[in-house]
Amino acid sequence: MATQEMASESYDFIIVGGGTAGLTLATRLSEDPTQSILVLEAGSDQSDDPRVKTPALYTSLLKTELDWDFETEPQQNLNLRNLSLNQGKALGGSSAINAQVFAPPPKQVIDSWASLGNAGWDWNGLRDYFTKVYTPPEIPVSLEQSLAIDGWNAKPHVGRGPIELYYPGNPHHPLRKAWAETFKNLGYPVSSDPWAEPPGGVGAFSYTLSIDPERKERVYATNAYYKPVADRRNLHVLTNTTVEKVLFQEQSTTATGVQYVSEGKTQTAIARKEVILAAGALQTPKLLELSGIGSGEILNRSGIEVVKHLEGVGENLQDHLMCDLVFEAVDDLETLDVLHDPEGVGKAMREFTTSHTGLLTTSGVTTCAYMPVPKNHLDERRESLKQLLQQSRPPGDHSSDQAQARARALAYHELAEKTFLDPDAPSTAYVTAIVQNHLAPDPDTSKPLPILPGRHVSFVAVLSQPLSRGSIHIASKNLSKAAVIDPQYLTNAVDLEVLAEQMLFIHTLAASAPLKDLFKQPPKLSHPSAYFTDLDAAKRYVKGRATSMWHPAGTCAMLPEDKGGVVDAELKVYGVEKLRVVDASVVPLLPPSTLQSTVYALAEKAADLIKKEYGLK
Repeated sequence: MATQEMASESYDFIIVGGGTAGLTLATRLSEDPTQSILVLEAGSDQSDDPRVKTPALYTSLLKTELDWDFETEPQQNLNLRNLSLNQGKALGGSSAINAQVFAPPPKQVIDSWASLGNAGWDWNGLRDYFTKVYTPPEIPVSLEQSLAIDGWNAKPHVGRGPIELYYPGNPHHPLRKAWAETFKNLGYPVSSDPWAEPPGGVGAFSYTLSIDPERKERVYATNAYYKPVADRRNLHVLTNTTVEKVLFQEQSTTATGVQYVSEGKTQTAIARKEVILAAGALQTPKLLELSGIGSGEILNRSGIEVVKHLEGVGENLQDHLMCDLVFEAVDDLETLDVLHDPEGVGKAMREFTTSHTGLLTTSGVTTCAYMPVPKNHLDERRESLKQLLQQSRPPGDHSSDQAQARARALAYHELAEKTFLDPDAPSTAYVTAIVQNHLAPDPDTSKPLPILPGRHVSFVAVLSQPLSRGSIHIASKNLSKAAVIDPQYLTNAVDLEVLAEQMLFIHTLAASAPLKDLFKQPPKLSHPSAYFTDLDAAKRYVKGRATSMWHPAGTCAMLPEDKGGVVDAELKVYGVEKLRVVDASVVPLLPPSTLQSTVYALAEKAADLIKKEYGLK
């Protein structure tokens, strides 16, 4: 139905948040015509906005009306910087403003979800939901060599979902082949399609992006999931609507509906079956606390009546930190740097408009590699990492007031020990983008860096499995007041050590054949501080340069309650009836490089769990 039409005040399911997970879930639940679904979204439908549709323009959406533009507290270990956490405020959520990267998570990471105490959430339990989400690109044999996929074992794709994937930009770009061959020369080949045979180990590959193969436009939750079914009479989507709180039966923990504001009017909607929160990792815990679910201490301090004391709400915040080195490329290498010039933008816009080709068909993010911690390359450095892990191991005493937090931290630490010390485990990630990174600051002054002339490639190290954990909590009962977001980046010494080692490895990588042939020699980097050669200097660079990849997760974690979990393996909030959470906040452990594909798959599985419980079609 039309996005502003309210046909009823009572629905079977009310979904708070029309983002990546929310629209996926609404599409699947509304497949049963006997069920009525209401989706409440704070943003508007921006599916016709050329900035949304054009892959290369995603950075133009940051800090606009389509971005919540969250900001962290000053980060002690990042030179007291406040980091931006950009999250989509539009129908489609962050899938409307992200860089479109759609990558498979390693099997081991998903299996670890189950090992943390979530039955049914291993790779075997999620595999079919990943394939239900996407449709792989059809690649002619003539392009296989330039995409560095000609040596892959033949594996039939089974994915046939709404999200179409494509290798973005120029399929002949030399970075793709050079990247794969360099890692192969270093002993890390990829022999199979990462989607057809999800990576069980390490190696390099070209990213696929969620882009229409024909029109080269963004494919996301709005145009892939919602728009094709928008005329279903049982599906109601209300945009520009702010949900204030979940409603409960008096003196009860049973959710009955929500209170929201639309067009300046406060209204209520009743849920006959369930309220489902899908507002994201930074909004869902805030809404829970405003509704009386969370730490009793925090709620009492804000003058909010406690419906259910659940101390894990807003805790366990994890995010991917990334840090980059920007290398000047040879003069004839195609990069997006020309888009910094008005003439270059005009030419690219004309090409994109007339033929859907050219530089605007890609966000610039091109390749990825899953790798072990660099310390695993040398026995001596591996031993030092082992000692550091032992020193940072949380105490095993669970008798204190922080028993749940300690149990959770210990469970994560034990996972990290196994992963970081395994030379075949994908515990880190590396990414390239064919453009200089203008979003990260000057590592010495924290101020913006000027755009440099020439062509550049950014090498990005991703802190894939951080041990540092932060929190997000309300500052008051006032909905309009920003929550306090404190990721506590790099507070665990292991994180800084690993990320600094990754930065040193980037220097090694860029100096290796055949990748080195794509860069000016001797190497020309974007900042004097980037020429570090030792671990201490790399750490200083990280503290001044690292930024967020905008992948917050885990703040309403799917974990056992005695480990600080907020939802169980059915995604139901502990101790509360008729209330679930389906978004990145339930993710117990981040996948190594991107979050988008995992959130889609999670929502697909959640839809089946709900359908099974209620006997729906």
